[in-house]
Amino acid sequence: RIVPRFEELTKEKLGTAGTVRELSFGTTKEKMLVIEDCNNSRAVTIFIRGGNKMIVEEGKRSIHDALCVIRNLVKDSRIVYGGGAPEISCSLAVAEAAKKISTLEQYAMKSFSEALESVPLALAENSGFAPIHTLADIKSRQIKEKNPRLGIDCLNKGTNDMKTQSVIETLSSKRAQILLAVQLTKMILKIDDVRGSADQV
Repeated sequence: RIVPRFEELTKEKLGTAGTVRELSFGTTKEKMLVIEDCNNSRAVTIFIRGGNKMIVEEGKRSIHDALCVIRNLVKDSRIVYGGGAPEISCSLAVAEAAKKISTLEQYAMKSFSEALESVPLALAENSGFAPIHTLADIKSRQIKEKNPRLGIDCLNKGTNDMKTQSVIETLSSKRAQILLAVQLTKMILKIDDVRGSADQV
């Protein structure tokens, strides 16, 4: 237990450790105290070293991102496959639903369907493929094969099935991405005028 003052230190509040040792590392012989083999300990220390501060900060960010993914999976274990597969599948579903609507809302739904395709288009372009042809091919294959797992083969593994490639994303993060994009779009649409510095003269 945490004891704020030495006066309150009692035997019941003390813990046990298998080993306590001091480590020296680096060219400057920096020292670190290591306490190992503790009973009932759920704390883990991750030690990051790098050639400069920027590399250390990048390592910290990477570990933080990985821990956030684990946290999301603990909170909600549902996943979707990556590679732009869910965006293409959702785009097809929204476009199909838009055909059943006779009002002006169908145009908004069609635009939303096209907006969802921006993710696989960007993935294809960044992977060196012809984005429009690649997207059209994946869309037609998803419809023909009825396989929503088909996405962009960014790593050139020879298959577009993201389940085979083990490319996954958490459902909670994917849902958050789409909701955030929609909220941002709604905010922009609410702006009816933009005034620059020249307008104020």
